[in-house]
Amino acid sequence: MSHHTDPIVTTAQGAVRGLRQGDTNAFLNIPYAAPPRGAGRFESPQPHEPWDGVRDATVPGPNAPQSERKLGSVDMAPYFGTGWSRGEDYLTANVWTPAGANGDLPVMVFVHGGGFVAGSTRSALYDGSAFARDGVVLVTLNYRLGIAGFLDIPGAPANRGLLDVVAALGWVRENIAAFGGDPHNVTLFGQSAGATIVGGVLATAEAAGLFRRAIVQSGSGLGAFTTEQAARVTRAAAEDLGIEPHVDAFAEISDERLVEAASRLAGIDLQTGTHHDPLIGLSPFSLVLDTQPAESVAAGLSANVDLLIGTNTEEGNLYLVPVGKYATSTAGDVDDAAARAHPKPARLVETYRKARPDASFGELRSAIMGDALFGAGSWALTDAHTAHPESATYAYEFAWRSHALDEELGATHAVELPFVFDVAHLTQLHGPSALLGPDKPPADLAARMHATWVRFARTGNPGWDAYDDERRATMRIDAEWTQVDDPRSQERQAWR
Repeated sequence: MSHHTDPIVTTAQGAVRGLRQGDTNAFLNIPYAAPPRGAGRFESPQPHEPWDGVRDATVPGPNAPQSERKLGSVDMAPYFGTGWSRGEDYLTANVWTPAGANGDLPVMVFVHGGGFVAGSTRSALYDGSAFARDGVVLVTLNYRLGIAGFLDIPGAPANRGLLDVVAALGWVRENIAAFGGDPHNVTLFGQSAGATIVGGVLATAEAAGLFRRAIVQSGSGLGAFTTEQAARVTRAAAEDLGIEPHVDAFAEISDERLVEAASRLAGIDLQTGTHHDPLIGLSPFSLVLDTQPAESVAAGLSANVDLLIGTNTEEGNLYLVPVGKYATSTAGDVDDAAARAHPKPARLVETYRKARPDASFGELRSAIMGDALFGAGSWALTDAHTAHPESATYAYEFAWRSHALDEELGATHAVELPFVFDVAHLTQLHGPSALLGPDKPPADLAARMHATWVRFARTGNPGWDAYDDERRATMRIDAEWTQVDDPRSQERQAWR
């Protein structure tokens, strides 16, 4: 394509040349913070040096150091991407905007998931073209992962990956008008680890005023480790690497070795005298906070931010079905899941049995795992935000079932993302072991879901009744959309 038709935008750090794609301009790999090198990997994000001339923003850039992620027999490459694309200058954003946009469009900033150790803006699911087509400036960003991003290290600031996201929001505030966006109408949204980070940003005083709305897709307002729990992980990482648990020692270790060490940290017992493991043993990386985000939001942080929040009906299936553990689940597995998640496991199991009298052991186990990881922490965050009526709270439940993996995958974790980004047509999402399975989803589901997210970003109202602590109005999203009051009230009560 000839360069003279390609768009050039001047940011505070320098000019960037993007790609004209029909009516959309895409700008890839624009730095929002300095490259995290050496000791800088364990410091707060710093401003990027300005550059001379026009920086090429037409090809994807490097991403955060990570190991390749596999989840059993389901193809998650469109979600995780293809692993580590090396290069130090990876604290970058991608921007999609309508050609000719002039400064007043709603802005949406997406934080990817991947268990705090994987994922990037390169993943096929996070193509912002449909948002630009519909008059939104869409930003995706990379942030530090694993040990560099989230290990709580003496001498280093905590939650560095979250600080990266706040820095990216600062970059958006400063620069997005040049791409056609309204810096005062920013919606921060994320999924899984990215949604838990969004919940953490809601609870971060320094981020106040940088965004107006937030969407939390399958995150948790109760997903943070305490400093005591995090210190166990840090000790284990230092032992694995043969170093002292201090930032100066970690600063000497290569990215390769940090990534390898991170992948060996599974299975640390994080149960303490006062706290269970909020990630039930699935990951040693999360936010590290002695006050959970839901508690901070209850106390009034982000009271003026509109919130859309929800989970998928069968979140836990992703952790069982692709690894062959769903159909083989036993009563003992159900009890074990409850024991990892709850101080009164027997009562929890009894509640779930009563609420689901016909459920198999696999279904009960999945439901308890899904609520331990996402449900309880989303309910807590929803209730916390509802206590502050100066902004609105909306809830959804995504219930459309994928027939992947012999019809067992269901309405599992991550299955809503192709609909939000309106990329459900991508061929790599279809087939017996692909996320959306062998059959076509309902024709208008992606169009409607994507339009709903855009509507919320534009107006603060997704198109159904706001959530309050009496009715708990929730939109159940499937082939049909049905508003229900107080869904899953028995199970919800059990986590209080």
